[in-house]
Amino acid sequence: MLSELFDADVWVKHENFQLLGAFKVRGGINLVSQMSQDERNLGFVTASSGNHGQSIAYAAKTFGAKCTVVLPEGANSAKAASIAALGANVVFHGDVFERSREHAEELADRDGMRFVHAANEPALIAGVGTYSLEIHEDLQDIDMLFAPIGAGSGACGACIVSDALSPSTQVVGVQAANAPAGYHAWESGKFETYPMTTIAEGLATESAYSFPIEILRRRLKEFALVSDADISEAIKLYVHATRSLVEHAGAASLAGAMNMKEQIRGKRIVLVASGGNITTDQLKAALN
Repeated sequence: MLSELFDADVWVKHENFQLLGAFKVRGGINLVSQMSQDERNLGFVTASSGNHGQSIAYAAKTFGAKCTVVLPEGANSAKAASIAALGANVVFHGDVFERSREHAEELADRDGMRFVHAANEPALIAGVGTYSLEIHEDLQDIDMLFAPIGAGSGACGACIVSDALSPSTQVVGVQAANAPAGYHAWESGKFETYPMTTIAEGLATESAYSFPIEILRRRLKEFALVSDADISEAIKLYVHATRSLVEHAGAASLAGAMNMKEQIRGKRIVLVASGGNITTDQLKAALN
């Protein structure tokens, strides 16, 4: 159905069916598995809009470590409940992710825990890069690969893996127009704070992060911004065309392709549906 819509050969990487409903779990497992027992004994603290927090909480539980996750007030209730169910201590602090991150760093300093940054962690990027490895193992001659960009780890992994295994594949990063900090940092190399109002909490960053942006500036060839309305339309299209639930951040890749129909006609493209942790209220709003 998507192939007919775009007049292209369209494939979807369904990370919305991944353990915990999102690609982020790959990064958490990779990071915590490489820590020494002494480091794990310190415990972990991180800040998240949801999926990254689930990832660190799950990895900490797997390896018997304590974990605290700081979420913005009003965070996705399904993700918050999952983090708590995994045994992590959930703290709500701040109206946006950046305030949560600042508080998580304060807790790390106060309690001696290992702070895990959601973006500036090479092991996270290496871990989530495995979804792109699987894409290229399964599919050849990919012309374009669309990956959502929040903090940027998934798109970084897609660029690194594609450059190694399929240099002809063009990776397109897609970010919410209502949270464009990453795009502006990628374009200019300057890190500034921008107003952030997107409904896609997985893309809701008001500033960009040095480590992933450094990688993206070297490797990412195209960066697209999409509206919240286009993201909501993509959620509906995923339900209609693939019979699956994709959260706002995960639907950004499809929204990006919708805005580039002329460029992708006749090509083989892959859309990364990075997560499916959408609440019933969010789904109702998108369908309406």
